[in-house]
Amino acid sequence: MDELLKKHRQEQKDLQARILQKRKSATKKTRRGINDECVELERQLKERQDSELSTNDGEAVSNGHSVDPDDLGSDPVPNQTLEGDSLTEQNLAKPSPQLKDERIRKPNRQKARLARRAAEQESIAIQAEKEAQDLPDLRLQESDAMRIQYRSRGLKEHEIRSDGHCLYAAVADQLVTRKQGLMPKSPLHDTSRIAHLSVPQYKTTRLVTASYISAHADDFLPFLEEPLDEYLYKIRETGEWGGHLELLALAKAYDVDINVLQSNGQVETIESATDGAKPSLWLSYYHHNFGLGEHYNSLRQAD
Repeated sequence: MDELLKKHRQEQKDLQARILQKRKSATKKTRRGINDECVELERQLKERQDSELSTNDGEAVSNGHSVDPDDLGSDPVPNQTLEGDSLTEQNLAKPSPQLKDERIRKPNRQKARLARRAAEQESIAIQAEKEAQDLPDLRLQESDAMRIQYRSRGLKEHEIRSDGHCLYAAVADQLVTRKQGLMPKSPLHDTSRIAHLSVPQYKTTRLVTASYISAHADDFLPFLEEPLDEYLYKIRETGEWGGHLELLALAKAYDVDINVLQSNGQVETIESATDGAKPSLWLSYYHHNFGLGEHYNSLRQAD
């Protein structure tokens, strides 16, 4: 039992630390969803721990380790009379005042155990929350570090909506503000169709990405974890996040270098396939600062 309670205390501390980080990273739009998620996580942990405690108690009783004599009840009153007694049916049916008082005073051991557990769990939760508040604010640290990187490179951040399209929207913003346009430099079979579409800018870069990968499938297939058709459908038609493979396709399709800046100063450059001087796009990459987690913003030249 001691080992189980120790395990439960650690699990609650870990959960409180995780919940605090989630709430610190919540935005106004995501706060309600994150709060609901945190409540659900706490409920699931409590149910599982209560189940483990009940199972542990049941094993102890069945193994003969602990049997509460008070839970067995009192011996029944024998339905017989001794010689010289004058008990009536009414006296037998009605418990004596002394017996009634004993039953009222008998403590409920199960309720007492549950109360002790609840008090202990509440104490653990309070302690865990207090410890979690002392953890560093990773979101604030990342924002401060990013601002230092921007100033040192003469850049300013253009914030992109955190909705799953951020990589494509950030690249589109870079192409437009740097006068590159949204039509790909690499010839694609459906370039003319893309040119006549009236869609949001991020939708255009999604279509260009899917078209380029489709036209150069052999270069990408070794890195895919699903069938090509399903992968391309997600790029074209859903809010599936983009990453390194999609940036590589965009760099080659638009014949640009894409620089991805992180808060520690590291810059990952995804190069185009051609040699010589090419336009450079700049994106910022966040690990902690937005409600959905990882996020891309567009970096423009500072005024």
